[in-house]
Amino acid sequence: MNTFWEKTFYLLTYLFQGSSFLKPFAYATMHRDHHAFSDTEKDPHSPHFFRDVFQMTRATVLTFRDHMQRSLNPAIKLAGNYPQWRLIDRIGSSIPSRIIFGAAYTCFYIAFAGYWWMFLLLPIHFLMGPLHGAIVNWCGHKYGYSNFNNDDHSKNTSPLGFLMLGELFQNNHHRHPNSANFAHRWFEFDPVYPVLKLLHCTGVIRLKKA
Repeated sequence: MNTFWEKTFYLLTYLFQGSSFLKPFAYATMHRDHHAFSDTEKDPHSPHFFRDVFQMTRATVLTFRDHMQRSLNPAIKLAGNYPQWRLIDRIGSSIPSRIIFGAAYTCFYIAFAGYWWMFLLLPIHFLMGPLHGAIVNWCGHKYGYSNFNNDDHSKNTSPLGFLMLGELFQNNHHRHPNSANFAHRWFEFDPVYPVLKLLHCTGVIRLKKA
């Protein structure tokens, strides 16, 4: 995408992730390690080296902090164009920003929640990013079926694959990591792919052939 849309989506990433904002460059390097060392001891979040999902999530958080430090090293480069917007990274990763978003979520619930039990959803809202990552990495490498032998434990977990917007087609994704479409077989559907195709057709992004 061009610089205008790159900045636009970077800002939207911060606004929509809110209290769960992850610095894109640091996430990119950690995700590359996940693919390079999938389900080995060097994998930053393989479920096969932890007792439960909480231990895996804790280890992932610690690993991400290391990648945050690495991202500050100007000597570290990634193949391709991985932009950094240091102002947004600094604001989005700060404690005050996370607190402000948490307060905003709480105010929204106070204004619109019709029942008391809805407030029980607030912790999920605060931690939406880590929870999504935990579900994808735990379930996507333990439960489901495989279309490909990737020399790891990656699985396609359905129907959660649809509910997680295609992210739980992990076996497909590890086989074709550069494909914009995480679905592969006729009964699989990645709901994000049509959106990407639309953005491609309107010139907002340009999809490369995987």
